[in-house]
Amino acid sequence: MAHEPRVSDELGRRLKAYEGRTAAVSATGKDPVNAPMIRHWCEAMGDTNPAYTGPDAIAPPTMLQAWTMGGLSGHSGRSSAYDELLTLLDESGCTSVVATDCEQEYVRALRPGDEITFDAVIESVSDRKTTKLGTGYFVTTRMDLHVGPDLAGTHRFRILKYAPAHRREGPPREEPEREKPPRPRPVVNRDNAGFWEGVRERRLLIQRCTGCSTLRHPWLPGCATCGHPGWDTVEASGAGQVYSYVVMHHPPFPAFDPPYAVALIELTEGVRMISNVIGVPYEEVRIGMPVRLEFKAYDEELVLPVFRAEEERVAVGGGPRAAR
Repeated sequence: MAHEPRVSDELGRRLKAYEGRTAAVSATGKDPVNAPMIRHWCEAMGDTNPAYTGPDAIAPPTMLQAWTMGGLSGHSGRSSAYDELLTLLDESGCTSVVATDCEQEYVRALRPGDEITFDAVIESVSDRKTTKLGTGYFVTTRMDLHVGPDLAGTHRFRILKYAPAHRREGPPREEPEREKPPRPRPVVNRDNAGFWEGVRERRLLIQRCTGCSTLRHPWLPGCATCGHPGWDTVEASGAGQVYSYVVMHHPPFPAFDPPYAVALIELTEGVRMISNVIGVPYEEVRIGMPVRLEFKAYDEELVLPVFRAEEERVAVGGGPRAAR
């Protein structure tokens, strides 16, 4: 049962009174749109679109919010209304917060040298809502970004301020054992069907543009480098290394046994793909770890490419031992 926040008609009226109030006025971005930030963003996202480089470069549209972030020092143009609203929700028992979603609208391309100004307004406060997390209110803030007098884009950010649901007290109730559900199946379409055909044959195929020879993964209908629609394939050697990884603890998925490591593997051919690392415990996966491709059958229908750690690892309380 959720812990209900202290709610009254007076509270609802006070919350609604914040709709339309200003959260920031004529605030200025800490930095103008600039090539180094664009480059770092594209490298992190793996976006090689040529529109984001060169003398006529534009910024990726999805960087819209990045130009407004105030860092640890914040922004001087922020008003007190937003903090007052959050304080009122805290005092009513809605002490927890989770970001739920954001929406962006792009009006004008941003280019290096553009100075960003923005205004923010508390657009809406919902009626009281009960969710699995608890009971509370959705608060939506709208930010309008400008370059000079021109609107460049709009960013809406929504949070849920809520009173956490009570955890059930007492010893855990024994649940009957249930058959473990099968792993989710990949979505196969006309653009990636060739990749999954290769997997069924125990071959990891990489797309290659027949226009500029650029290798790419995941599979796409056309080349992001030159725009050419033609392609053929190259079979991966199977060697690679862990480029990055995350350990999944929550939320639990019925078909998986957490915690487990999900890794971004960089193949020797230069492309990267998401997969699982096997052969070592999840806590021993690390960036730079060499791995080798294997194909694992999870059931009679599902075969997936996974990567086995190749290096030796140190046993607890002893010398080195080979990866399992």
